[in-house]
Amino acid sequence: MRAEIEVKFIDIDIEDIRRRLRVAGAHLEHPMRAMKRALIEEDHHAKEHSFIRIRDEGDKITLTFKRRTKSDKATTIDSTHELETTVGDFDTTVKIFAEAGWEYTTFQESRRETWRLGEAEVVIDEWPWIKPYIEIEASTEAEVRKAASTLGFNWDDAVFGSVDVIYNKDFPQMTVRGVIDIREVRFDSPVPKAFIGK
Repeated sequence: MRAEIEVKFIDIDIEDIRRRLRVAGAHLEHPMRAMKRALIEEDHHAKEHSFIRIRDEGDKITLTFKRRTKSDKATTIDSTHELETTVGDFDTTVKIFAEAGWEYTTFQESRRETWRLGEAEVVIDEWPWIKPYIEIEASTEAEVRKAASTLGFNWDDAVFGSVDVIYNKDFPQMTVRGVIDIREVRFDSPVPKAFIGK
């Protein structure tokens, strides 16, 4: 499995980031589009910090196994490893796993815009109930740091890990791990009670 070398910067202004990307000479690869994903997390997966993801990315459907090599409290730039392939149909793939006895734990909606800046991929992400953020990914930490610096980000503000790290920052009273524990994560749904706490 390959390590994901990526970093997030949160609470961004989308138009400001687009301006920075254009000034830096970045190329827009895919305009903002709707995405959906189904995550499957069996008991043994939860214990080893891993899950299966089926994701409709707008132009392709991916099937991915992800494993975090460290606990969420010790997440680093390269602590997530993945094995990924493409599949033909989102709904059929979800049904195949369900027929095998693996129902999805959570269905999630998001929106994503993809840019290319040198050797790095930069995505602008929007998720329900949190402010937009960007994610920078490349084959080396040096390339990620270079792209972050080019876009004017301070490395001290870097966030590592899944989107649940951001939800935990924005909803410190939550009584669950994050959206991984919410069955339906949709833009038109209210903030879950489990995020607000007592």
